[in-house]
Amino acid sequence: MEHLDATAPLQAPDPERDIKAVEQIAKAYQFVKSEVGKVVVGQEEVIDQLLIALFARGHGLFVGVPGLAKTLLISTLAQVLDMSFNRIQFTPDLMPSDITGTDVLEEDRATGKRVFRFIKGPIFCNILLADEINRTPPKTQAALLQAMQEQKVTASGQTYLLDLPFLVFATQNPIEQEGTYPLPEAQLDRFMFMIGVNYPSQAEERAIVQNTTGTYAPELRKVLTPPQIRALQALVLRVPVADNVVDYAVSLARATRPADPSAPDFVRRWVQWGAGPRASQFLILGAKARAVLMGRFAAGREDVRALAVPVLQHRIIKNFQAEAEGIETPALIARLLDAIRADGG
Repeated sequence: MEHLDATAPLQAPDPERDIKAVEQIAKAYQFVKSEVGKVVVGQEEVIDQLLIALFARGHGLFVGVPGLAKTLLISTLAQVLDMSFNRIQFTPDLMPSDITGTDVLEEDRATGKRVFRFIKGPIFCNILLADEINRTPPKTQAALLQAMQEQKVTASGQTYLLDLPFLVFATQNPIEQEGTYPLPEAQLDRFMFMIGVNYPSQAEERAIVQNTTGTYAPELRKVLTPPQIRALQALVLRVPVADNVVDYAVSLARATRPADPSAPDFVRRWVQWGAGPRASQFLILGAKARAVLMGRFAAGREDVRALAVPVLQHRIIKNFQAEAEGIETPALIARLLDAIRADGG
């Protein structure tokens, strides 16, 4: 593919140049999907949401049963984007220092002086896969919080900056709850998206079996580089958003709060706690990134609607009545989208 100008979006804003850069991103987006598709069959919507999170600088929580290629998808994306990648298997005995790093005592043979040296942990990478994050206690889960929010790690009074771009993609198994520690709401809120990974179709599963039980070994091309990704992330921030689109995103988030005057009756009936302001922010950032990936230099209300489920579903806490009636959160959000229409009707 043609070379992407990674420095242009870092220069002074220039609408004409930005529009050309958007065209390049749209091409790169198709190339990335094509390369990932050599390894991962199907999961189009999951890949889309993963790339939107990447360009919006957001972290993602993947929920799905084992064997649906969650780990393979994330590692393949890191390879295609030439980003450093580390995987941590979360277990009950994992310690915070196993993630962030630890100080070791070293002795200088020449002087005999002993000093502490910080050994960086696996969090020092571009893409960190936190596999089965709910299998480790909250104290260890919390080791990710500062890194996810501030892109830095503090250990023994020293602060270490992480290499950018830095993203955490975590996986969670929804069916094995024994021996797990549900993520606290504060940590869940740090994830831009909760992405549901579903079973493949029959045709997709047939292709998966054919590809993985023979000698098929695709050669992946690198489409982008970390400097280019940082530049394109900066470009996403400059995508214009009309006031009515911002108002729509804010209205959706506020309508999830049962105490808010704008909340529909079914929200008051089934919801205990609604989404906070970070949901509105992620709806707009995600809408910007989605518009750019689709080749548009302006985000619309249709972009906000398309991302409502992955942004809101882990931020809405249902009450006992909703649980007793079997109300699923995605269905509740779909009803909310009907109640808070994009056309203002």
